[in-house]
Amino acid sequence: MPAEAPAVGGAATTTFPLETVDGVSLVATLTIPSSRPRATVVLCHGFTAHRRDAKVLDLTEDLVAAGFAVLGYDARGHGDAGGLCTLGDAERYDVATAVEAARTTTDAVIVVGASMGAVAALRYAATDDTLAGVVAVSSPARWRLHSPQSVLGALMTRTRPGRYVVRRSMGVRVAPKWTKPEAPDQLVRRIRVPLAVVHGRADRFIPASEGELLARRATGEHMLDVVPHMGHAFGPRADRPIVGAVEWALAAYNRA
Repeated sequence: MPAEAPAVGGAATTTFPLETVDGVSLVATLTIPSSRPRATVVLCHGFTAHRRDAKVLDLTEDLVAAGFAVLGYDARGHGDAGGLCTLGDAERYDVATAVEAARTTTDAVIVVGASMGAVAALRYAATDDTLAGVVAVSSPARWRLHSPQSVLGALMTRTRPGRYVVRRSMGVRVAPKWTKPEAPDQLVRRIRVPLAVVHGRADRFIPASEGELLARRATGEHMLDVVPHMGHAFGPRADRPIVGAVEWALAAYNRA
């Protein structure tokens, strides 16, 4: 596949289609630094975001500057992807397809997910002990409504009028039924690869106590970074801690 225009710092980007095992079409963009990449990071965006979201692109730039290749993709129901969003459940198939593509660049692959993307990343990581690591950013630990913002989110995704509004105003197609799958605090018990939990102390959607619970429930090698003044998911205050978490995961993987 031909590379697109060079990205910042001499990196090159390539955009290409993917298809999941359950037949959903995705679109991915791979950014490779000018030097040999240390590992490939798969970025799993949150609800209503996409691979070209400004916050996703800013994090991509920081990771590439640190020597990592980065594969970002539009999750089902978002951006240029087909299918319907299931809020982190069937999205594990999206992660699996993205990881398979990432492994054509480097053997070492680290999955980084934010919010809904963190749920999908954890769901996949619980089934693949060959990953170099997984970083869960702003992930819930339990299926609870923690704040007025999370109540609004539930109304927007679990009711027909809410899904209509989300589709019309945000371009996200949400599945009509939420399956309430196994909660993340149970998934982390089965993850055997290095696990980093990054959570904002100022997260108004999912409290930092959820990230702390995930770390307590983890049984493999793990670390927790609760970041002062950081809000929810990807953003300027999250980028440096996330890059640090990826560095930690790769170092732990290389020690094993």
